[in-house]
Amino acid sequence: MVYREILEKNKAEMLEKLQELVRIRSVRTEPCRSPEGEVYPFGAGVEEAYQYTLKLGKELGFEVKDWDHYCGHIEWKSENPDAQIFGIAGHLDIVPEGDGWTFDPYAAEIADGWMLGRGTLDDKGPVIACLYGMKALKEAGYRPTDTIRLILGLDEETGRDSVHYYLEKDRMPDYGITPDGEFPLTNGEMGNMKFQLASRMKKYSPKEGLVLSKINGGLAPNIVPRTAKAVVASGDNGEYDTIRTKAEAFAEETGYNLKTRKVGTSLAIEATGISAHGADPHKGLNAISILMAFLGRLDFVSDEVTEWIRYYNEHIGFNLHGENMECAFQDEPSGKLICNVGMMELSNDVATVTLNVRYPISYTSENVYEGVEKTLEGTNIGLIKKGDDKPAYVPVDDPFIQTLCSVYVEETGDDENKPFVDRGGTYAKVFRRMVAFGALFPGEEDRMHQPDERLSIEALMKMTRIYTAMMEKLCMETEA
Repeated sequence: MVYREILEKNKAEMLEKLQELVRIRSVRTEPCRSPEGEVYPFGAGVEEAYQYTLKLGKELGFEVKDWDHYCGHIEWKSENPDAQIFGIAGHLDIVPEGDGWTFDPYAAEIADGWMLGRGTLDDKGPVIACLYGMKALKEAGYRPTDTIRLILGLDEETGRDSVHYYLEKDRMPDYGITPDGEFPLTNGEMGNMKFQLASRMKKYSPKEGLVLSKINGGLAPNIVPRTAKAVVASGDNGEYDTIRTKAEAFAEETGYNLKTRKVGTSLAIEATGISAHGADPHKGLNAISILMAFLGRLDFVSDEVTEWIRYYNEHIGFNLHGENMECAFQDEPSGKLICNVGMMELSNDVATVTLNVRYPISYTSENVYEGVEKTLEGTNIGLIKKGDDKPAYVPVDDPFIQTLCSVYVEETGDDENKPFVDRGGTYAKVFRRMVAFGALFPGEEDRMHQPDERLSIEALMKMTRIYTAMMEKLCMETEA
């Protein structure tokens, strides 16, 4: 195939352009204005990366479109009057670099076969790979039967405002991929919902008995909490000794990390677990669940507090799949529903717990709510709906998916790894008939969002060949 030779010829240029793009710190910041008064909704750094990529696309001979600095595309337009639009939805924004790097995250140095820097894999490298695949096919004399649009999202790491704005202004692609996942491909993404359970608490004085005055645990719904703390108070100081003894016995019995310490006239009870992503709560240990399990062994004066603790331990606890909330759904493509308790707070007279549930593609958030509401009957605990990111799915036997799989196997020889339904979320949930296709290869270390992000030159060239072959099979008429 002639385009393979062209890809190799353009390798040095592609690496240079990727380095230049990685050197731009395109972390989303507050909106700002240009000297001419134009608004950059995602900040100056994101805008710089965006304009750089649009300019590069134009220099390579493609049409470009900018929708008010929110989102745009690089397009290779088909002359076919019945052409569909094949969308490639990538993003140019990056997560902040954070601490722990052993090299400059924005130097984009190449060392020992790796390009080093934030965004090399997520998602600037794959975007440049797709663009240079378009360039190679064009240089080889191919003519597209379907229009190819490389869509440049600008806030994927913090939201989806850019692509939603794009779809208000421009036509929805008919099908496509986002190079923002893993190979071989993700043909589905589980639904992702958040909700709270809440209860009002009657206030009591410590003189009346043991009072739970505060609980605080967790940082975000989609993170397994590492720490959680409760503060209790009692007019009987001797009760603190009893609680300390119970805490020591609990820790010895369970192996969990639980400690107590005096805070003024109150007693703090602190649990420590293991943090993990909410999509994989089995990799962590929820500190809130540890804390609530222990609090269930204490006698509080408040009936509402007792009900709150009882409900949690009976219906949530350490269960990760909704087993005791009447929503333990599963299906063949997705596997089991995943439930993460992300945050809990009790202050003043209100207690809340925030849950992040990823549900199988053949179910809905309403199925989950129906189950949870059954368990709340007869309690003073209410449910507050916070958001629902609905599932996306294209069946494995769809010809589109089969073509992508064949391209991957032909290039890599890997016919063991198969398409899968993912627990995360990409642009595939926004666009029609879109799936995540690459760019992380099986067995590769995933440093996306981590210190020392990097991309091997070998992997970059391999993904570029895959994306080029994909466009050749799906969108091209013939070789000149």
